[in-house]
Amino acid sequence: MRSGGKILVGGLRGHGVDLAFCVPGESYLAVLDAMYDVREQLKLIVCRQEGGASFMAEAYGKLTGRPGICFVTRGPGATNASIGVHTAYQDSSPMILFIGQVGGDFVDREAFQEVDYRRMFGQMSKWVAQIDRADRIPEYLSHAFHLATSGRPGPVVLALPEDMLVSEADVTDAPRYKTAYSYPGLGQLEQLRELLSEAERPFLLLGGSGWTADACSAMQSFAESASLPVGCAFRCQDLFDNTHTNYAGDVGIGINPKLAQRIKESDLIVVVGSRLDEMTTSGYSLFDVPRPKQKFVHVHPSSDELGKVYQADLFINSSIPTLAGLLRAMPKIDGSRWKANTQAAHADYLANIEPGPCPGPVDFGSVMVWLRQRLPSNTIMTNGAGNFAQWLARFYPFRPWRTQLAPINGAMGYGLPSGIAAKLANPHRTVVTFCGDGDFLMTGQELATAMQYNVNVVFIVVNNGMYGTIRMHQEREYPARDYGTALRNPDFAALARAYGAHGEKVETTEQFAPAFERAMAANKPALIEVMLDPEAITTRTTLTAIRNRRA
Repeated sequence: MRSGGKILVGGLRGHGVDLAFCVPGESYLAVLDAMYDVREQLKLIVCRQEGGASFMAEAYGKLTGRPGICFVTRGPGATNASIGVHTAYQDSSPMILFIGQVGGDFVDREAFQEVDYRRMFGQMSKWVAQIDRADRIPEYLSHAFHLATSGRPGPVVLALPEDMLVSEADVTDAPRYKTAYSYPGLGQLEQLRELLSEAERPFLLLGGSGWTADACSAMQSFAESASLPVGCAFRCQDLFDNTHTNYAGDVGIGINPKLAQRIKESDLIVVVGSRLDEMTTSGYSLFDVPRPKQKFVHVHPSSDELGKVYQADLFINSSIPTLAGLLRAMPKIDGSRWKANTQAAHADYLANIEPGPCPGPVDFGSVMVWLRQRLPSNTIMTNGAGNFAQWLARFYPFRPWRTQLAPINGAMGYGLPSGIAAKLANPHRTVVTFCGDGDFLMTGQELATAMQYNVNVVFIVVNNGMYGTIRMHQEREYPARDYGTALRNPDFAALARAYGAHGEKVETTEQFAPAFERAMAANKPALIEVMLDPEAITTRTTLTAIRNRRA
């Protein structure tokens, strides 16, 4: 006989969980007590706010392909954690959120912190359930792990009534979950070959989740063999080596105008893995809705995403590793007709990653050029949401798979927690995180978590004294009437030192390189505050230029 708490923790270990994130709560004390017994096998990272904990779990799931595990308490804890669930849903990241819940004897009375989580999380998760009987924990856990990792991966939410966790049952743990893979239908690869044989200007677009290192390698081999130009969807730039001669650039916010035109002029678009969200399609303007002008092939592991927005000449419902392996083994396709186009696309990409003038004493483009020359190719770069991320997306080439972690759903506050999760998952790799000033202050208290667990990440806080993205839109729509976007910030470097971290401030381009080297050598979490001129609002224009455009 075991308590529900012990059955749950035993089940997590059986499914291979060795790391979990939490903010403790009295509603799941029995789980914490069960974790005490396996503390050497299952490391518990105690965070300072549930939003940070859920971001870490989402980032861990995105990076590893295994469900990120997060525990929070009921009511306020669950509402704080919802941002990570929303991120996991829109980013298609495997994650399981466990929420302590009021006991069955109090349910439906609006007891202390009681929430109906089925209604709360129903539209931003793959499944929400409540485990009311301890003897059914193995069943619910097995379903949660399989669902979080199957088809289009995503978050699952399980509520844990307090009385269930202390009740006892005699049950056997379920076997470890296995990821289910879907396969192309008979003849579909031959249809793809036929479409390619008829094309003159094809384009291959990669995105989404569910990839593996081998799938990326296989897809690169296929693209090489067929001489295909390759683009990567918004914040999926690490699916294809950006230095490869077939790489054409990232397809998302701030897309290279030449690349956008090249895609519009293509006569065959092959989309693998991307659900073709708003950011990837430039507000659904890159392709006509519902029927693109180009011939269109859409490959996705979830049939629910096929035909959801765009009609295609060929739909292929297949997991990415399966399809990539089959494409690698496919007889060679003659790409001589479009090889010059592929070479021109890569030349456009190389021209686009050379920065132009940047207003102010810090030339952030030059900083990015220095970092791409300095950092190991397997460095994990993470960032939160804001215009500051454009410099990283445009000027830093990503090479191996899983070197980029960023929120496709545009959630601010993602940067710092994602950097912590990345370093915990890969302690021997360099991790550099970019945060905006507004972005950092949404989860900045998790710097204490980095210190507590000796997570040696270099956090770069880009300080321009405003919510830059909103200010940009404000100047575009209501020029010279900025309101509600200015920020009065603390001294971020001093704040980092108050936490016990290494902290420095950079006010000129020349100061950055030595500051970064000191941060890398500090042997503890380090923060570099970079003072960016507010005029440097994007990589392509200035605030004044935007304002004058409407004047």
